Amino acid sequence: MDTNEIFVTGYAKLPQGITATELYTVIAVGMLVDANTGVIIDIDCSLVTSVARNFVKKLMCSRNLNDLDTIEAIFNDKYHGSARKALISAFRTCNEKYLQYVKNKEEA
Repeated sequence: MDTNEIFVTGYAKLPQGITATELYTVIAVGMLVDANTGVIIDIDCSLVTSVARNFVKKLMCSRNLNDLDTIEAIFNDKYHGSARKALISAFRTCNEKYLQYVKNKEEA
């Protein structure tokens, strides 16, 4: 394992009436992030279909978690599933956890 990698998670409530909500009440996003740069190394989420999970992975790997405006723009442009807002919210949570890690590391 690369010593610069950290794992962060984000969760968000899913909208009613979609398949994922029948299985889960929230969407979970987990990602490996380069602790020094914020670059997303690997990612997975609890979307129901492998196509959707792989699409999110394809969209987000190599993106920088610090650039939430770009991440949100990509989701708004490319992802037209019902869980879009929940995914964006989960990414915000991941970003907050990453920033907290960076702050704690600087203070140590």
